[in-house]
Amino acid sequence: MSAGLLLIRLVVGVLLVGHGTQKLFGWLGGYGIEGTGQYFEGIGFRPGRTFAALAGVAETFGGLLLLLGLMQPLATILIVSVMITAIGSVHLGHGWFAATNGPEVPILYATVAAAVALTGPGSYSGDAVFGLLPLWTPALKLGAIAVGVVGGLMNLAIRRPAAQPA
Repeated sequence: MSAGLLLIRLVVGVLLVGHGTQKLFGWLGGYGIEGTGQYFEGIGFRPGRTFAALAGVAETFGGLLLLLGLMQPLATILIVSVMITAIGSVHLGHGWFAATNGPEVPILYATVAAAVALTGPGSYSGDAVFGLLPLWTPALKLGAIAVGVVGGLMNLAIRRPAAQPA
């Protein structure tokens, strides 16, 4: 089981780090803070640059923690919150799959983060190396998922989309 969890964490963690660095630095075909900030302004997150930076840090840092299997509850909070926000602000209403910009990918990322929180990151993880696994009680794991969901919903609640012309 630990080898399977390691594989999941490595693949999804690397992808999330890449996704976040697109926002932060414009790497891997991304738009950086400036371009992502302009996009975020257009979908109602103001100030756009601030929200772009926060989203980029959450994805990059959450992905890195997931990849390392370190501080798994924090990784879960960061990943779930940013993915709930992405689903509600960008992907809903476009079908289900990535080919039409639907929520398929952020649902997968959030689900992996929640599942790894519930199972634990495994014995090949930073949490195991540093003896942190006993700290992650079932209540703490469920709490991390809940905080991530609430954080994402709060982001959506403070969003101010531009008024549509009549």
